[in-house]
Amino acid sequence: MNHGGDTIFGKIIRKEIPAQIVYETERVLAFRDINPVAPVHILVIPKKPIESVATAVGTDAEVLGELMLAAAEVARGEGLEPGGYRVVTNIGTDGGQTVFHLHLHVIGGRPMSWPPG
Repeated sequence: MNHGGDTIFGKIIRKEIPAQIVYETERVLAFRDINPVAPVHILVIPKKPIESVATAVGTDAEVLGELMLAAAEVARGEGLEPGGYRVVTNIGTDGGQTVFHLHLHVIGGRPMSWPPG
């Protein structure tokens, strides 16, 4: 399995820098965001260095599904299911992406508004 990637997330996957990991499987890792925007803000990432959903290919379908299931599991583990939560991914600079390694934000613990800022 490729644990590559030259981003900060690649370093977290390789355990080169610390993170508060809350969930891990062979292909997925989830950890607390260091700059949370809500009481619960967890990032769920594939260990494979996929830049974004825009660059994912057909062979990534299984890990993409696993990411979504992991996001739901993380939300359950954080007690977010009763009130609800948000799962979002940013794509490209205009979409707000700052780390170019696919990641889902699981955000909850407070009411959300729409549209986001």
